[in-house]
Amino acid sequence: MTKKKFTIVGMHCVSCAMGIDGDLEDTEGIKTSCTNYAKAQTEVEFDPEKVSEEQLVSIITKAGYKAEPM
Repeated sequence: MTKKKFTIVGMHCVSCAMGIDGDLEDTEGIKTSCTNYAKAQTEVEFDPEKVSEEQLVSIITKAGYKAEPM
């Protein structure tokens, strides 16, 4: 497993963070997602053999936010 942090742009509330976590954790290969609205970032623990960093960014983008690796 690998852990990676991303900066998130466009969150407006804690519900936004919860939605991002739900979308990420529903994806095969992602063990955990911890999104912090106040810090505007998320930390994802994932299996790089099943999901790529680019796919993580894509999932967050499809949810309506901008993500950049830290």
